[in-house]
Amino acid sequence: MTGKNTIRIGGASGYWGESAMATPQLLADGRLDYIVFDYLAEITMSIMARARDKDPEAGYATDFVYSVLRPNLQDIARQGVKIISNAGGVNPISCGAAVRELIKEQGLDLKVAIITGDDFIDRKDAIAAAAPRELYSGDKFPDPEKIVSINCYLGAFPIACALDQGADIIITGRSVDSAVTLGACIHEFGWRSDDWDMLASGSLAGHILECGPQATGGNFTDWEIAGDIANIGYPIIEISSGGDFTVAKPENTGGIVNVGTISEQLVYEIADPQAYLLPDVVCDFSDVKISQESGSRVHISPARGTPAPSTYKTSLTYHDGYRAGMLLGFTGADADRKARKFADAAFERSRKVLRQYNAADFSETSVEIIGVESQYGDFSTIDGAREVILKLAAKHDDAMGAGLLLKEIAGMGLATPPGLSGFSFGRPKPMPVVRLFSYLTPKDDVSITVDLEGNATSFNDKPGKTFSPDQIVRPKPPAAPSQDDLIETALIKLAWARSGDKGDKANIGVIARDAAYLPYIWATLTEDAIAKRFAHFIEGGANASKVQRFFLPGSNAINFLIDAVLGGGGVASLRNDPQGKAFAQILLDHPIPIARSLAPKL
Repeated sequence: MTGKNTIRIGGASGYWGESAMATPQLLADGRLDYIVFDYLAEITMSIMARARDKDPEAGYATDFVYSVLRPNLQDIARQGVKIISNAGGVNPISCGAAVRELIKEQGLDLKVAIITGDDFIDRKDAIAAAAPRELYSGDKFPDPEKIVSINCYLGAFPIACALDQGADIIITGRSVDSAVTLGACIHEFGWRSDDWDMLASGSLAGHILECGPQATGGNFTDWEIAGDIANIGYPIIEISSGGDFTVAKPENTGGIVNVGTISEQLVYEIADPQAYLLPDVVCDFSDVKISQESGSRVHISPARGTPAPSTYKTSLTYHDGYRAGMLLGFTGADADRKARKFADAAFERSRKVLRQYNAADFSETSVEIIGVESQYGDFSTIDGAREVILKLAAKHDDAMGAGLLLKEIAGMGLATPPGLSGFSFGRPKPMPVVRLFSYLTPKDDVSITVDLEGNATSFNDKPGKTFSPDQIVRPKPPAAPSQDDLIETALIKLAWARSGDKGDKANIGVIARDAAYLPYIWATLTEDAIAKRFAHFIEGGANASKVQRFFLPGSNAINFLIDAVLGGGGVASLRNDPQGKAFAQILLDHPIPIARSLAPKL
């Protein structure tokens, strides 16, 4: 604990491969205590694991070392800004060694801490023998020979421990995204493991920061007011020891911070907003209030928390065959019908060859015609188009089987309906399908180590408690509005919205622009309405039982969680939108009946 009442933290990265522009921009602010970086997703872990298989020294976010730290390390040291990152991926030790060597080369005196203990790949046979079931689907444990990575999600207290020991730069493997922010708060404010409301508030601050400029105008419904996104500002939080915080961005940068951008980020990729489970706390975001302070400054009230769970969520990725596909353009009259004809012929040819070799059929196929609102299903308003993009793809257990589709697509270049075009040259290659399998690991089965400049110490997390959803007290939903004198308007006039993925689930958060609109939105957007809207994506069609609806009265928001809607999700999916990023845009077209008296507000 440092005795500070407020600290300033900048969020510089939301995924591996993001622009390196954030770090110098945030350093130019000159008043930061911390800069945090989030690089990891489940698929990222599998990519890093394959890299480590080829080279034992690989498997981490190399751009963190060479694109972020190398050009900025002198300024980081001069300002005394502490760096916290999960750039270690599946090889935090090698990442830490590279950073230590960089510090040595530049003649600086900075201490690096490496946190390990999340990687279970060496225990895969023992885990397979225990045969845990998949957390969400109940599926059986996969073939151990196909496993690519196994990592549990560590929390923030090991990070706080490293800071307590004097670390300047902290590198973790797999941790929850928000832990890099919460760890700094725990260290600075002395929050204890039973300060649940504070831990939930610090986790919310981390959740706002973890996707970088998504909090400052990126992916925003009202995208035009974000202005100069080429120079978009990255988010900075000013958080107090009491858990409330303000979000801002550096001066003279593009983007915008307003109630809409922060509300969208609050609901982004969450499931039950009253049961947001993290290693250190179970968060309840339902009553969090978001208010504009001035300019690009938004204030967020504290969240609520309950005791941490007794387990760590653990994510395993494994090979599940191969996928292949292409994008092709068609132009001219009836371009969509031409594209469909081409796709049907390509699959017919491919299946004929598969039969000749006595090979199995494709395990899954996908055809999407972009340009005739294929993403809208039965709600499409376009009948025919003169210009479309055809996306066709397939999965097969064998790489040669998947590659056969690519061969036959290329071989039809002269037998196609007219108007075929394409930008890329050469034929793509089949790619491995990597599927996600999640399960729970008891906390006492995990050994965490904090290594500060070669001095390794063990960290023992608190055991936690078993969480039961039955303990949740749900807020009273909005009262049913009057049905007299209604007019119809599109949801986008009444709300902001953002969507994302959780494995094969998608969430869509909808935030009323005005509290007066909320009862009408709630009355219209039922579970059944959402199921019908996304019936063409949901496994089994318009099944309302696949949709859950949650109310967040504090932010005038609704969160929808849709199960089995992404075709497997991530790189296991053949979809054009395998992570549901455009689902909110599709929903914003939905008509909402609203009182005529509210029309002047629109």
